[in-house]
Amino acid sequence: MISMAAESNSRDDRVLPFTRAVAYSIAPFLVLAFAVLYPVPADTGRLFAWHIASTLTAMMLGSAYLGGAYFFVRAARATAWHTINGGFVPVGIFATLLGVATILHWPVFNHRHVAFWLWALLYFTTPFLIFTVWLRNRRTLAPPDDGEVALPPASAWAIAGIGGLALITGAVLFLAPGTAARWWPWAVTPLTAQVLGAILCLGAAGVGAPTDRRWSTARLPVQVALIMLTLMLVAGLRAHAQFTGAAGTWLFATGFGAVTAALAVLYWRMHRAAVRR
Repeated sequence: MISMAAESNSRDDRVLPFTRAVAYSIAPFLVLAFAVLYPVPADTGRLFAWHIASTLTAMMLGSAYLGGAYFFVRAARATAWHTINGGFVPVGIFATLLGVATILHWPVFNHRHVAFWLWALLYFTTPFLIFTVWLRNRRTLAPPDDGEVALPPASAWAIAGIGGLALITGAVLFLAPGTAARWWPWAVTPLTAQVLGAILCLGAAGVGAPTDRRWSTARLPVQVALIMLTLMLVAGLRAHAQFTGAAGTWLFATGFGAVTAALAVLYWRMHRAAVRR
């Protein structure tokens, strides 16, 4: 009886102070990176850790950073761990991959620029911090309560399928950047192919949707995805001339556009269901 009570008390869904501290410390770096990459993507040689030739790639990375900043601000202010739990492993994967890419392409970076020092600080420390947060705070994860608003099973599996496809595509880009560059819809280098692969691996956030269908669990990842995808679509419009062929342009527009529209409709429906509840 005592052990059962202790287990119940440990799973109170609280967000630990360490989790809040890490989230607050990371968010400003991401906002700063977004401010450099998205509004002025042509100036990466002067303002960023390395020169990104494709402004579309720079804006894609900037989009991920603003989505990440939103996630960490919300995580720092969250009152229940289950509402933010699903984002930490994907972010940890993303940060780990960028740390590995930094080592693999070390000569490409501008080592004298303060932006590189911040980049290296972020990606040589963040993976350890993020996975430590997740391992420590996951012990407080509370199971679903009866009556909670839940994603329909079909929606949960659709999210998992989209996330899995993004994860597989990201893995291919990262592990075989030279091969992937030949079919990617705009010009990429081995480094930027791996950066794009790391971004797509953030889709891992959706893979677990069928195992925890609580809308309160899915709400923040859906919001983050909508922010990122909307910014990416705008980036595609801004840099449409960089697409290497009509097929790639339409694949980007229809793929990203369809997922964005579907998530927006899902969010509207689930929000209405939660308000009615």
